[in-house]
Amino acid sequence: MKRIGFIGAGNMATAIIKGLIAQNGTADFIGAFDLSEEKRSAMQEMGVTVYPSSCDVVTNSDIIVLAVKPQNYAEVLDGIKSVVTTDKTFVSIAAGISIAYVQNALGCACPVVRVMPNTPLLLKKGASALCPSNNISDEDKQTVYDMFAGSGVCEYITEEHMNEIIAVNGSSPAYIYLFAKAMADYAAQQGIDYDKAMNLICATLEGSAAMLRESGDSADVLIQKVSSKGGTTIAALDKLREHGFVEAIFDAMNACTKRAEELGK
Repeated sequence: MKRIGFIGAGNMATAIIKGLIAQNGTADFIGAFDLSEEKRSAMQEMGVTVYPSSCDVVTNSDIIVLAVKPQNYAEVLDGIKSVVTTDKTFVSIAAGISIAYVQNALGCACPVVRVMPNTPLLLKKGASALCPSNNISDEDKQTVYDMFAGSGVCEYITEEHMNEIIAVNGSSPAYIYLFAKAMADYAAQQGIDYDKAMNLICATLEGSAAMLRESGDSADVLIQKVSSKGGTTIAALDKLREHGFVEAIFDAMNACTKRAEELGK
């Protein structure tokens, strides 16, 4: 079994590690390092081997997941480059960080998989976009795919679209949470219990996603099927369009992509 190490043990690393443990029934093949004593303790409680440094993670692992913030990449990669060899595969889950950036910063043409996951991995409902470098082995490519597929849906994306995909699945849970909160806040203003409204909203989001995936109808057709002429839904959609709802979503996603490009420079 491939040994998998994590540099950084925050929420996303924890979600991935829990998925790996669930898939394999053990944490014996997983190692990690984090500057936080609290996070190191949490890893130990899960049965993960905690190493004294990032370099030790690299030395003792076949696949290394870089689970740190984009702003910390330069420091982290510089700190481990002395122990990196071409038989190590790196997984980058940071927004905007390219495959070339990782390889250049490490001074090594090692295999790299660029991944954009999202936080619903914590509930095994994740959506992850993956882009492997051309020099990765089939075995490592499959191992990394399984690492994320065990906690949700995975799609391979070409690297030219990895910044744009962040707006689609990486950051998008926050837009959906904001939408749900606005709906629940409206319900509360009308005197409806907030928690009851949110329960109905969550079920509606789940059901709508199922309809998009399983009904065989396009989004446009599904919208039409809910929208009776002169009815309540049309009144709501007209107001959303009046306020530039679609344009606002496009602007938000463009801003997300632009920020990813800035982080990668």
